[in-house]
Amino acid sequence: MPLYLDAIDKKLLNLLQKNSKQTTKQLSLELNLSVTAVYERIKKLEKNKVVKQYVALLDKNKINKSLLVFCHIKLLQHSREYLYVFEKEVLELEEVSECFHVSGDYDYILKVYVNDMKAYRDFMVNKITTLKHIGSTHSIFTINEIKNSTAISV
Repeated sequence: MPLYLDAIDKKLLNLLQKNSKQTTKQLSLELNLSVTAVYERIKKLEKNKVVKQYVALLDKNKINKSLLVFCHIKLLQHSREYLYVFEKEVLELEEVSECFHVSGDYDYILKVYVNDMKAYRDFMVNKITTLKHIGSTHSIFTINEIKNSTAISV
């Protein structure tokens, strides 16, 4: 069940999504609240798993992962066993940053970061093709990033 969020909670969440390293003092000035009130709101949001974790966002070009590929996967059959085995195996692939079970022509979409086309070929040949129950794949290579945000409008 969703947690009730008032206008201040929503503003606080938007501020944290923009920069989670802000101090409670800085946030208190933005929200017109005491430092203690901000601290307590943050703790409540964390306790209720509205805020799941804090992360550092990396520049993919500076860490040699500049090629982003969306890899669509179709399983041989849509059985519970095949889904379970695939999902367990895909969790072990370090190149995959996100995996979604989807409706439509394919069963899964993987978000894959690699250095270049050779690295993607190696990933496909040495990792994807070794996974059980894969019927087919379809890769979409990104040309340019127009918008990429982790923020969810609250």
